[in-house]
Amino acid sequence: MSQRTEGRYHDPVMVHEVVELFSPLAHGVVVDATFGGGGHSAAILRNLADDVEIVAIDRDPDAVAHAADKASAFGDRLRVIEGNFGDLDVILDSIGIDRIAGVLFDLGVSSRQLDTPDRGFSFRAPGPLDMRMGPDAAITADRLVNEMPAEELGRLIRRFGEERHASRIARAIAEARPITDTAHLASVVRAAVPAAARRAADPARRTFQALRIAVNDELTAVDRGVGAGFDRLAPGGRGIVISYHSLEDRIVAGHVRTRTTVDVPPGLPVEPEPAPFIDLTPKARRPTAAEVSANPRARSARLRAIERRAA
Repeated sequence: MSQRTEGRYHDPVMVHEVVELFSPLAHGVVVDATFGGGGHSAAILRNLADDVEIVAIDRDPDAVAHAADKASAFGDRLRVIEGNFGDLDVILDSIGIDRIAGVLFDLGVSSRQLDTPDRGFSFRAPGPLDMRMGPDAAITADRLVNEMPAEELGRLIRRFGEERHASRIARAIAEARPITDTAHLASVVRAAVPAAARRAADPARRTFQALRIAVNDELTAVDRGVGAGFDRLAPGGRGIVISYHSLEDRIVAGHVRTRTTVDVPPGLPVEPEPAPFIDLTPKARRPTAAEVSANPRARSARLRAIERRAA
C-alpha cells in the first residue's frame, strides 16, 4: 500500500440516539456493519450490558487495520471482519451466527476516506481518480470518467447524483479527456454548471457522489445488506440505519415499510395478524442542532429504526 496523508475518523453520527435505541438489548450479538473508526461500536459496548458482543464489518482494509486499539480495549466482546456489508448473510454464515440482537448501518463515506487525498473521494483536494472503498470494487472512477460514453455517463450522474445538469457535465467531461486527477475533474464540473447553480453549494459534490456510488455499487449493497440485517434479527432485536442522501433513505424506508405494514384486503372479516416488525421511527430522526454545529458532516443524516416483535 502506498504512503498516504491520512485524515482522522469522524465523530460517530447520532451516537446518543444509537445507544438509546439499543439500550433494551441485554445480550446477544450486535452487528456494526460499517465499523469505520469504531466510534459507534465503542459507545455501544461501553453503555450496554457485558453480555452484548459486537461483530464489526468494514470493506476498507485501512479501517480493519486501525481496529486493533478498539479490539484490545474490549477483548472478546469485539470482533472485526473485513468484508462488504452487502454480503452480510455470507459473512454471518461463515462465522456461525444465525440470529442477532441488533444491526447498525452508518452509510456513506467516512471522514477519514474523504480527508485522505490518495483515496480520490474529495473534490476539494487533488488525488487519483480512485474512489474505491475497498479492494473488492471492480473498477475505479478513472475508468468511468475517461472511458464511459458521454450519454451513459450523463445517465449515471443524473441517477446517482440527482444532478439536473448531468448531460452538460458529462459532455464537458468527455471533451476534457484525459482527466488526470480529482482536482481536474472538479474544475471541469464546476465550469460546466451555470453560474446560478454554483452559488448554493459546490457543484462537483453531486458528480463525485454519483461516481463513488457507481464505483462501489453502494445502492446494491444497501439493499442487500439492510434487508439481510433486518431479517436476521431475533425477536426483540433492533435494526438502525443512518443514511445521508435520498437514494439510500428510499431503500431503507422501503425495507422498513414492507416489514412493518400488513396489506388488508377490503372487507376482510377477521382482524389481521400484526406486522412482524415495529417501526420505531415513523418519522426519520435527524441530528440535533448542537450536533450539526459540532460536526457539520452530520447535517444530512437521517436515522430509521425497526424492531422485530417479541414471540
